[in-house]
Amino acid sequence: MRERNVAQASRRDREFEAFVAGAAGRLLQTATLLTAEPPDDNPRARRLLTHALAHTYAVWDGLRGEDPYDRTRRELALRFERGAWHHHGFFRPPPGGVLRALGPLERLVLVLRLYEGVAEEQTAALLGMPAERVRAICLRAMATVLHPRREKSVPPVVEVAPS
Repeated sequence: MRERNVAQASRRDREFEAFVAGAAGRLLQTATLLTAEPPDDNPRARRLLTHALAHTYAVWDGLRGEDPYDRTRRELALRFERGAWHHHGFFRPPPGGVLRALGPLERLVLVLRLYEGVAEEQTAALLGMPAERVRAICLRAMATVLHPRREKSVPPVVEVAPS
């Protein structure tokens, strides 16, 4: 019995390692887009991905035909959603990157819909909101990214010496 458990654990480890080797790059890019960190300096994205992969590994034997990539992406999105308010506080500098102008929910919806190609209905079910709301958030986020607000330039104040 013990030998059988060891063999199953070894097979499980090999399968999971193969999955990570094939999917980790794209999942890291997804996490980096969610956290709006630069690709070369993304500690929050790496931490988010590590936790999502750890969860997938923990339930690996129970997937029963479920796509592990989909499961990991879903866990990544849920962990980002739950933890986003910690990193999007009033006293933190805005994150960098193209998506810096978006709030966490807008970023999450935009990344899931456009980068990951998740259907509107699936995104709505994942986030627990109506599909119409997901559509509205996605459209607003796209408008913000495509047409960013311009900073008003204030002309410099010129002091004139009294005559």
